[in-house]
Amino acid sequence: MSNFMDRFGEIFAMLMSPLWNHPDRMQKLSRFLMRCFVVMMAIGILVWLSQRPVFALKQIQVEPVAGQTLKHIKKSIVRQQVLETVQGNFFSVRLEDVKRGFESMPWVRHSNVRRVWPNGLIVSIEEQKPFGTWGGADSHQLINDHGEIFAGRVSEIGDDVRLIDFHGPKDAGKEVMSLYEKANNWFKPWGSEVTSLALTERYAWHIKLSNGMRVEFGRDEESSDKTLIEERVARLFKYWPQVQEKLANRIDAVDLRYANGFAVHLASASLKKSDVDSKKSDLKQ
Repeated sequence: MSNFMDRFGEIFAMLMSPLWNHPDRMQKLSRFLMRCFVVMMAIGILVWLSQRPVFALKQIQVEPVAGQTLKHIKKSIVRQQVLETVQGNFFSVRLEDVKRGFESMPWVRHSNVRRVWPNGLIVSIEEQKPFGTWGGADSHQLINDHGEIFAGRVSEIGDDVRLIDFHGPKDAGKEVMSLYEKANNWFKPWGSEVTSLALTERYAWHIKLSNGMRVEFGRDEESSDKTLIEERVARLFKYWPQVQEKLANRIDAVDLRYANGFAVHLASASLKKSDVDSKKSDLKQ
């Protein structure tokens, strides 16, 4: 017990004694304070330098990603808009905010931003590639080949670009694009391409081909067998020569919504309704 009290007394006396009575401690404290002062001075100098006008953002270089040219984005206008809205200088600007600002602009799909010493930014832009209209030519919406819908006008696109006409529920762009790719592959043997595709709210869909024919598919969910529509298309191709032999080139629509066959609609207005109905029934296999 006495040893403990002696040890406690030594520690208490050491704590209560003035610091200047211990030169080694004074030296350690002085070195620590000097280091803190040097660090604070360095930080202050860096902050002062970073706020100099030379580091204010003055140059923004806008360029396309590799393999692209910018057709719908005016570099000068975009550059000025960013200079007017961007906050911060070379050191403090948030690149993610600049990136989001660019990607909110029409015709910009993706962007990448990087700093250029001492007062510039380089922005690489992937421009939207319009593949079709969404909701009609007057809707001011387009769709790219990734199934992404974006704001755009048909009038901004050159006459050399052929657009597919797409319709569908909101946020169904990717599904519509998938259906388009399948249908386009199915009708390649006919030498025809899909020129329009519509998907209803109940997910029934139909297409129009470049030869003017309309094809009704119904709903994909009609069967748990995902090959149902493929089987109906195969049946159509199988019996199509017989259909052509009987009806020549007077067919303007094909209906594949039947479980055991298909129906055709004739474009000739001179045919009597009874004749058309009898030909439809004859063609169901």
